[in-house]
Amino acid sequence: MSFSEQFPIVFAALNTGFLQTLKLFAVTLLGAIPLGLIISFGSMARFKPLAYLTRTIVWIFRGSPLMLQLLIIYFGPGLLFNNPIWGGGEKGRFLASAVAFILNYACYFSEIYRGGIQGVPRGQEEAGQVLGLSQGQIFFKVTLLQMIKRIVPPMSNEIITLVKDTSIARIISLQEIIWAGYAFAKSSHGISGQIWPLFFTGIYYLIFSGVLTLLFGYIEKKLDYFKV
Repeated sequence: MSFSEQFPIVFAALNTGFLQTLKLFAVTLLGAIPLGLIISFGSMARFKPLAYLTRTIVWIFRGSPLMLQLLIIYFGPGLLFNNPIWGGGEKGRFLASAVAFILNYACYFSEIYRGGIQGVPRGQEEAGQVLGLSQGQIFFKVTLLQMIKRIVPPMSNEIITLVKDTSIARIISLQEIIWAGYAFAKSSHGISGQIWPLFFTGIYYLIFSGVLTLLFGYIEKKLDYFKV
């Protein structure tokens, strides 16, 4: 089979894999961004047992490899309790991957949130209290805007890292873009022993990361009016 015959087949498979990668990326952000904020509140709680418990969970997820967490979450229930809750299909693998990625990135995001919140001068919160604002009003009208300005650069770094980390999901045979490209090196669609599809997967990642870099650069410029 010539290159001109192989290319449409490979391109279609890579597009399918990229859609799975994009789906995992989007689901992770939708779950991890709000969960990370909740976790950050727990780690800053005045109730010390809750704060210590939350920080311990964050330490575990940040201190161990995402690949290990993915393997434990996917295979753990079946091996420990003889109850493979995820099932063996593609939907089950995707769901397990999404849970692992959301928990992992929520813990990373929580530390970014915590740094952003604690970086806001204490005097501004006290000024809000003097003006008679409630704690909720102080957070949304005073702290939140300044926190967003502070966290955009580190959040953008983590989100771009997430683009590349989605490839780890292939460890449980989730058919994302790297899995699709590597399949042609073994045997797929009648094509085997071909390494060039893997180089094309790199182009997908570079374009995706480039678009996100431009997007976050635009967001940072839009926030330049707000000095902290």
